[in-house]
Amino acid sequence: MDEIREIIEGCVRGEKRWQDKLYKRFSSLLFSICLRYTKNRMEAQDVLQEVFVKIFNNIQTYHHSGSFEGWLKRIAVNTSITNYRKNLKHAFQADIDEVVKGNEDPLSFEDLEFTREELLLCIGKLPAGYKTVFNMYVVEGFMHKEIADMLGIDVNTSKSQLSRAKVYLQRELSVISKIKLPSDER
Repeated sequence: MDEIREIIEGCVRGEKRWQDKLYKRFSSLLFSICLRYTKNRMEAQDVLQEVFVKIFNNIQTYHHSGSFEGWLKRIAVNTSITNYRKNLKHAFQADIDEVVKGNEDPLSFEDLEFTREELLLCIGKLPAGYKTVFNMYVVEGFMHKEIADMLGIDVNTSKSQLSRAKVYLQRELSVISKIKLPSDER
């Protein structure tokens, strides 16, 4: 805890060596958050750079009252969501075939066998709208109302995007698990 306090104080003073220490200590954690909300590693790196600019410009506002890591994560999530909203143009448009497919009874996640890496790969393949809502709801723990407010969408859009994300993931993971979906048994 003293080391973190020392890093924070050095960053408040604007000392490069402390900024480097902060970056080295937290960049991989924050990069993984950015990656969850972006299309690729290059975009995630751009967002991460923006995250650290915000951290260094606002570190004096951290008052040691809560978790410093939590404060950093919140900046990463909010910056990633802001970036996502800038690129929102077509994120919530769905093809009619996709909507119809989304109404089928999906196979339960518990019935599938897959590794953590396979799950992360499938999450990475989600369409942008699905991926963002899925990460905000499942990973970050936001409620649909909060997601709707943060993304400027309707609560029902958030719910449907999450539902479609789950169906998409179940389909992708069933291929990995080599389990037939009920719709494939026709």
